[in-house]
Parts: sequence; structure tokens; C-alpha cells
Amino acid sequence: MYDTLGTPANPQRLGSSPRSRVWRIELHGQPAIVKQIIGGPEPGLDNMDAGERHTREATALRLAARAHPPVAPALIASDPAHRLLVLEQLPNRRTGAWPIRYAETLARLHAVTTPADTGTLPPWHGPTPADADAFLALAAALGIAVRADAETELADLLDRLDPTGHHDLIHGDPCPGNDRHTPTGTRLLDFEAAALGNGLAELAYLRIGLPTCWNATALPNTLVDEAETAYLTARGLTGGREALLDACAGWLIRGDALVERAHRGQADHLARLTGEDWHWGAVSARDRLTHRLTVAAAFEHMPAFARLCQKMHQHATTLWPSLRPLPSRLITWV
Repeated sequence: MYDTLGTPANPQRLGSSPRSRVWRIELHGQPAIVKQIIGGPEPGLDNMDAGERHTREATALRLAARAHPPVAPALIASDPAHRLLVLEQLPNRRTGAWPIRYAETLARLHAVTTPADTGTLPPWHGPTPADADAFLALAAALGIAVRADAETELADLLDRLDPTGHHDLIHGDPCPGNDRHTPTGTRLLDFEAAALGNGLAELAYLRIGLPTCWNATALPNTLVDEAETAYLTARGLTGGREALLDACAGWLIRGDALVERAHRGQADHLARLTGEDWHWGAVSARDRLTHRLTVAAAFEHMPAFARLCQKMHQHATTLWPSLRPLPSRLITWV
């Protein structure tokens, strides 16, 4: 690869996840980023090994390059044998209105793929009947008798969230920290979890509190409303509000959205909540759950489910008096 690019200069190791090594380098006097995918099969990523994850990220970056303005760093080169990606280095300056630019970038990203791209990336996995059963079991464990109409609404929700037929390019982990706020707009990094599915699952991050992120945050509703409107308008989804709330509910019922990626797919984390709490980032799993229950308790299109969430929130706050609201200001390390 470097026979073509030239010899890198001034390498500097950067912080990264346990699944990669990252360096800042210079090529012909210009800054660039080198990322090497490492590690064995990853339970939270379809048990893909490092080579498969490299292919997944490189494929997603090539698909994302169709967007204008850009939504990702340019892929300068790829070396599958050594699982290396050479990427454009991006500046970063986050401001208070970042969720709006973030939503606009998601809209452009999700729109780059078509049905013709089916099979280029794995399909996105939505919540399952097992997730719904675990959520109802948690309600029972909190001392709530679950009504039949709430169960029916939950079953109907799973049908609506079926990703079959959706082909949006999903980032897979669109957390603050995996973005860069440049003078020409927001761009997303780290596409190793990319998939094809329904993009509303990622727009829902803003309202439901950044569900798979260490820095869970309860953003101001006015800012969330504006960001959602920007996305829905950009994609022509003028009637997409209820589908967006469905996506929020999907994150609520997924116990795996209470733990970091390395621990997903290995336990019923909703069931764990009745006997223990744990921290990921600045907030606890119970704090995350109760925020999501508050969001879902306001759903007018699922009234029985909303009443169930309201009761669960009431019982949870009684049983767990040390609960705290999510931070209203985003915490980042970049």
C-alpha cells in the first residue's frame, strides 16, 4: 500500500477502542489517519473477526462517499491483508446546535443506498420477540400487571420495526465521539458496525438519549424537535413522526442498549436491573431505562404501551430512590 502512497512520516498513536489501533501520520506533508482493525470475533458485531470488520468498514466508507456534501472521511487507501484503512484527517469543533447538523448528516448518509445495494452490508437487526418478552417480564418484576392491550401494541410495534425492505446506509454506532464537526458540516467516523436498514433507528438517538453511547444525554426537547424536523424534511418523510417514535420504543425494549458493545448478546440485561445497577460512562443502567420510559410514556399512538411505561417509571422511582436524570449537556472526550 505504501508503495503507492509513499512512506508515512511523524506517526502519532491516538486513543481508540479495543477493536482498533489508530495513528495520525503525514503523507507528502499532508495529515492523514491510519486505522488498523484488530481482535478476534466480536459478539456485538455479528461475531465478525477483524478481517470481516475491515471489509465492512471499507465497504461502508465507499458507499458513504456517494454523498454530497460528504458525510464521512475520504478513504484514501485500504490494505485488507493488514486490515488497514488510510483516511482523511478531519478538524473538529462542536457547537451548541450540533444535533441539527448531525441529523442533516444522518439524512444524507441514510439516503445514499438503494435496493440495488442489498447484500453489500449485513442487514440491521431490530428488536426481537425475546426483547419484548424481557421488557414485559421487567414490568411484572416491578409489580405491574401487564394488560392485554399493551401486549398487543408491543407485538404490533415489532411488526412495524421489521427491517425487511429497508436499505438505508446505517452507521451502526452514531455516538458523539464518532463524529467530526467541520466547517463544511458534520461527518461520521468508525463504520465497522455499518448495516442496511431503517435510518429512523439512528435519528431516534437524539430523543431516546443516545442509547448505545457511553455519554447518554437528555438533550433539550426544542433542539431535538428541530433536528428531527431537519432530517425528516431532508428525506421527504413528512409523515414520519410516529415511525420515529416507534424507533425510540425499539431502543427502550432492548436490554443490550444498556451495556457497551462487548457485553451485548450475552445476557438479559433488563432482568439484571431488578437486582443490580451498573455504570457505563457517567450514568447508570437504571438511569438510562427511566429516561427512556419517560419518553415512551408520552406516546399518543400507543396509548396502552404509554400507560405501561408510565407505571413502570412510577414503580422504578419508588424502588430505586437514587435514580438521577441523564445529563442535559453532552460529555465528550474529543
